[in-house]
Amino acid sequence: MAAESTANTLLALPVLPLDDEVVLPGMVVPFDLSDAEVRAAVEAAQAAARPSGSGSKPKVLLVPRIDGTYAGMGVLGTVEQVGRLADGDPGALIRARGRVRIGAGTTGPGAALWVEGAQVEETVPEPLPGATAELVKEYKALATSWLKKRGAWQVVDRVQQIDDVSALADNSGYSPFLTSEQKIQLLETEDPTARLKLATEQLREHLAEQDVAESIAKDVQEGVDKQQREFLLRRQLEAVRKELRELNGQEGEEESDDYRARVEAADLPENVREAALKEVEKLERASDQSPEGSWIRTWLDTVLELPWTERTDDSASAYDIKGAQEILDAEHAGLQDVKERITEYLAVRKRRSDRGMGVVGGRRGGAVLALVGPPGVGKTSLGESVAHAMGRKFVRVALGGVRDEAEIRGHRRTYVGALPGRIVRAIKEAGSMNPVVLLDEIDKVGSDFRGDPAAALLEVLDPAQNHTFRDHYLEVELDLSDVVFLATANVLEAIPEALLDRMELVRLDGYTEDEKVVIARDHLLPRQLERAGLGDGEVTIGEGALRKLAGEYTREAGVRNLERSVARLLRKVAAQHELGERELPFTVGADDLRRLIGRPHHVPESAQDPAERRTAVPGVATGLAVTGAGGDVLYVEASLADPETGASGLTLTGQLGDVMKESAQIALSFLRSHGAELELPVGDLKDRGAHIHFPAGAVPKDGPSAGVTMTTALASLLSGRLVRTDVAMTGEVSLTGRVLPIGGVKQKLLAAHRAGITTVVIPKRNEPDLDDVPAEVLEKLDVHAVTDVRQVLELALAPASASASASASASASASASASMEVKVPAAA
Repeated sequence: MAAESTANTLLALPVLPLDDEVVLPGMVVPFDLSDAEVRAAVEAAQAAARPSGSGSKPKVLLVPRIDGTYAGMGVLGTVEQVGRLADGDPGALIRARGRVRIGAGTTGPGAALWVEGAQVEETVPEPLPGATAELVKEYKALATSWLKKRGAWQVVDRVQQIDDVSALADNSGYSPFLTSEQKIQLLETEDPTARLKLATEQLREHLAEQDVAESIAKDVQEGVDKQQREFLLRRQLEAVRKELRELNGQEGEEESDDYRARVEAADLPENVREAALKEVEKLERASDQSPEGSWIRTWLDTVLELPWTERTDDSASAYDIKGAQEILDAEHAGLQDVKERITEYLAVRKRRSDRGMGVVGGRRGGAVLALVGPPGVGKTSLGESVAHAMGRKFVRVALGGVRDEAEIRGHRRTYVGALPGRIVRAIKEAGSMNPVVLLDEIDKVGSDFRGDPAAALLEVLDPAQNHTFRDHYLEVELDLSDVVFLATANVLEAIPEALLDRMELVRLDGYTEDEKVVIARDHLLPRQLERAGLGDGEVTIGEGALRKLAGEYTREAGVRNLERSVARLLRKVAAQHELGERELPFTVGADDLRRLIGRPHHVPESAQDPAERRTAVPGVATGLAVTGAGGDVLYVEASLADPETGASGLTLTGQLGDVMKESAQIALSFLRSHGAELELPVGDLKDRGAHIHFPAGAVPKDGPSAGVTMTTALASLLSGRLVRTDVAMTGEVSLTGRVLPIGGVKQKLLAAHRAGITTVVIPKRNEPDLDDVPAEVLEKLDVHAVTDVRQVLELALAPASASASASASASASASASASMEVKVPAAA
């Protein structure tokens, strides 16, 4: 049975307002009569009690007033005593008796506010229900726990003696941790059981918060005690060290004093010394526990480890230009362009040194070169050779995949784990201010939300700025003007234009077959013999075998695949020897290659059977292209649709770019407008659809240089004349038939030479580019520089009689072999 509360006694009482305070029934509270409202209420209550003469005590209504607003429930209070408070001020002692629900205002004696109220009568069933009894027990336990923590043992006994549910709930009014809002909520809860439940929840929440606060305070205290203990031990340790130093006759010195001595003793530039001494002063002011001290020490260590004034004295070979050139020639075959550029740099440096012009305008004579070329041509190893020739330290900085600008310029010192950038770390690793730094794979640098590393390299690689390079971590000027920077890249277009403008471009377009043979003989073979565990003279590879490996087993601009082929050949011989199948020493000849490592993969087109060549049918022409791996041979196939299909227009396949598609349209338009002049049946182009295909369809292709090749293929298809097998061509074609210049002539001619082509057609305006082509390649190529596409057709198309016989032979061969596919029929 739940507790009940009723309101049946009406009272008229003077109001004693309680500002930001709440009094619950059962509490005895002193009030200061100096307050006008308190005095008015007490005097009004006394005046109302005198006429009755019953000896009853004056009664007042204690009403909470929060922010000027009266609560809807008050407490009936009796004035127990009027006298002096402990501080001597007049006061009144009032006992709270019960709850009163406030009604309308009324009149009464005195200056106080009078209101009518209904007294709330509370009844609790006897005996207490089980749930209520458990609630009483829980509240007493919680209250006892809280009071014991405060040391209020007398109050504990008083709380334990309270059996009335309502009185027990109202006893929480003494709790100092309750807010006025919580006390008003208790006051306005008429049901004693519900009020006790609310008081229990409030007390439980407070104890939980108190436990958390005590746990935090305990952890903080333990941390403080640990720091104090550590501080005391460190002081004791310093005192012991000081005593030991004095016993050993050494003067005591602090860590900051040690850093100050190191900075003053180091050979630092003046601006760096000033910055370092400022940091030492900060270290002296910082406490041992401050994280700033660790940052400063790390920065000072980095600055002191950098070789600010250390420079490697260039070796005698660096000033002996011929000696340096001999070193470069001994370690690398070919690559004349870059060797000449290094030789020029050394010659100028020698002359500046002889004339006392080592430093001009605060800048030294460094160099910034960009070595651009296909993979495997020796760009990275060339950096080591340059450092060897100059007698300098060599450091390689790999930039492939770098996307964070801080990798170049360093992190700000405010970041946790901050480090200087890769350039500063390279100088530190080299131990000198004038090393050869190889920035490997600079075209593979990316960018994202962390910045653009290529933009950070602009200052590093600018000869006009890098003598005052500032790393974000160091924040002092670092002179990079004496550093020789060599940047390597595979694709020139992938390097930002602003960055490329700051470097001197040197192209490494690949090796000729003769150069590959020399490299394999002098460099690759000795290295692979050592790796295969073979001694000198045990296995010899003849020049004919090396030439066949370079020409038919590999087809590349560099020599990586050639080295793999040599390694495979040596492993095969070593395995046969261990199995007892071959005796050593052994000389590998050209005829032994097929038995050891299989058939060649790249047989030149000219060496194949005439009926099996791609150009054995009309409509197929040989072009030249440039890829990321160097030059390459590109075949173009053309066909006409059957008139009965009704197809028209131009179809292009082979994953072509927009520029190449436009070149095909231009070639078709030229033949349509000049077909009669060239004696071609252009009517077929109007009535039948043309299809141009570039094999290797998975490889994207673009560029204008295939224009003459597509024109020749279409002209061959219409005329029925074959394109000569030994002819390859390159050049952009215009609507009027002019052959316009293109790029990559050297790479394309090297590719034609590797493929066994003997005749090459290039634009007339590209004739100056032939100076860059090795002489031994030009000797084996018949290069024709043309200005008009008509000249290309005269050179590339075979005579009509020869084409007819070749087509007949190709048709017969196709009938005999099911694997031979002829895509394009001979046109009339």
